[in-house]
Amino acid sequence: MDDFRIEKDILGEMKISNNIYYGINTLRSINNFSISNKKANYKIITAIVTVKMACTLANKKLNYLTSEKADAIITACNKILKGEFIDQFVTDSLQGGAGTSTNMNVNEVLSNIAIEVLGGHKGNYSIINPIDDVNMSQSTNDVYPTAMRIAAIKLLRTTSDAFSKLQDALQIKENQFANILKLGRTELMDALPIMAGQQFGAYARAIARDRWRLYKVEERLRETNIGGTAIGTGMNASQKYIFLVTDILQDITGLGLSRSDFPIDTTQNMDVFVEVSGLLKAAAVNLMKISNDIRLLGSGPSGGIGELIVPPVQAGSSIMAGKVNPVILEMVAQVSMKVIANDTAITLAASSGQLELNAFAPIIADSILDSLEILKNAVNTLTDKCIINIDVDAKNCSINLENSNVLVTALVPYIGYDKASEIYKRSLLENRPVRYIIETEQILGKDLLDKIFNPLSLTSPGIPGKN
Repeated sequence: MDDFRIEKDILGEMKISNNIYYGINTLRSINNFSISNKKANYKIITAIVTVKMACTLANKKLNYLTSEKADAIITACNKILKGEFIDQFVTDSLQGGAGTSTNMNVNEVLSNIAIEVLGGHKGNYSIINPIDDVNMSQSTNDVYPTAMRIAAIKLLRTTSDAFSKLQDALQIKENQFANILKLGRTELMDALPIMAGQQFGAYARAIARDRWRLYKVEERLRETNIGGTAIGTGMNASQKYIFLVTDILQDITGLGLSRSDFPIDTTQNMDVFVEVSGLLKAAAVNLMKISNDIRLLGSGPSGGIGELIVPPVQAGSSIMAGKVNPVILEMVAQVSMKVIANDTAITLAASSGQLELNAFAPIIADSILDSLEILKNAVNTLTDKCIINIDVDAKNCSINLENSNVLVTALVPYIGYDKASEIYKRSLLENRPVRYIIETEQILGKDLLDKIFNPLSLTSPGIPGKN
């Protein structure tokens, strides 16, 4: 037996090694789209295989496919979903054709596995045909967008869970540092005092919004266009099939998928992915803000602010002995930048579709799944390797606050803005604490000053000393 086979398409013939399970369509894709050195996300592959299984089961139940063919295709699907044949999915993540190359890659691999299940040789498509059998009642244009939604929903759930875990960790720190008074800062300059716990509480609430938004936006992804075939009109797919395949897909995935009541819309418009990506971008913005804050407050150990103690995870320099850098926080910032960049790609791709189809679905799929994956991993790492073990240097917090003289603001209701400004300037010039000047010159009594400068009074609504 030769070590290759000949396959044909409308463009001609090609030799294909008998060791591989994909066929001529995939091989042409390899020749045309060796672009990024990055294969199509494997999660989109398994989602397409899941869609193929549902379609095959529907076609079998409606007697469009024989039981023998259908069972062989389903066996092939199960093999792939168990992790076999991973190396056979080779299409580039950046490809023309709205995902046709990846869809055909799946069709051909499933077909050749099924052919072998039935005792045949790869390439004998009279036994199981990649298009007539595996792709029956389907088009790339309903399979690929449906698979995009399935893959995104699964990742979205784990990403939302990661944000929930981070929220919990931040709330624990909010309580742990509730009684540590520190200097607040606005525009990087000394400002009113704040509890360290309040600072972490603000972070927790920002992350809570992200968690809730990501949890809720799944609803937008549940509506699929499977059964709509090429442009959403459903040509070559029967009414019975269109309703049945959605029910089967729900059962297989365990997801609350629904059939679009207007698949023409779902086929051509990708705005739902822009919406999801926009929320991922919002989450990335919060993560970057938080990571930058913590890096700044943890700067030092001698020449920085030094109010937070960031857990060390690795040596920081190949030349400066003993140096430790906030690498987890730096990683989070970079992931945030990548998510924001992906959002731009998704926005441009979704807006560039024309008429009845968006040809740029592959970059939307690659970008949205990339954002979900790296954001989930980054948030879990941030929680486990930084936030859980982060600490506050209460001594440095106290020194920075006492040296700042911003506590003079609490005196304004008692002595007026102008007098308070005068004392603030004297404090700076004489290098003496504000309270020392007030007490020494008996401007206010000690008991009242104790009430005014009580940490709880300073960080709660109302006039300090009168709460």
